[in-house]
Amino acid sequence: MSLKSISPQAASELMNQGAVLVDIRAADEHARERIAAARHVSMDRLQSGGMPLDDASTVIFHCRSGNRTRVNASALRACVACDAYVLEGGLDAWKKAGLPVVADASQPLELQRQVQIAAGSLIVLGAVLGATVSPWFHALSGFAGAGLVFAGVSGFCGLARVLMRMPWNRNALAG
Repeated sequence: MSLKSISPQAASELMNQGAVLVDIRAADEHARERIAAARHVSMDRLQSGGMPLDDASTVIFHCRSGNRTRVNASALRACVACDAYVLEGGLDAWKKAGLPVVADASQPLELQRQVQIAAGSLIVLGAVLGATVSPWFHALSGFAGAGLVFAGVSGFCGLARVLMRMPWNRNALAG
């Protein structure tokens, strides 16, 4: 049985009647911006049985855009024995509907975005330096591109590991 889709307005009404909203995003995403009433239970934690949702009569799962919840719908369905929904359009649709969110701009950007910025910057830097200073700098672009391919194939991202150790991420990812 698949999860039913629900609009942000209908979700808000169900929450007023006692439905539990569950944010399945990673901790760094949740820390930066979230729906105040949502419980944070990452997808990894849900799949490992880390948080039973047996106390709820209705559960609404959400992510940022709705894509992660749709992709993981069967796994999410297996986590609950009650009525369950996917928030249509996720947090983005919730905000677009004018419903309240808690934003903390003091939190660092999500780790995935930091990786994208750093890798993209290395590729552009290698291309520019390769064209203007020495063709050997093109190796920097190749190295960054190879790292992205390796991360996609293996699931291990060395750049993310390095960025997690940066001072601006230490406190955010520890909590």
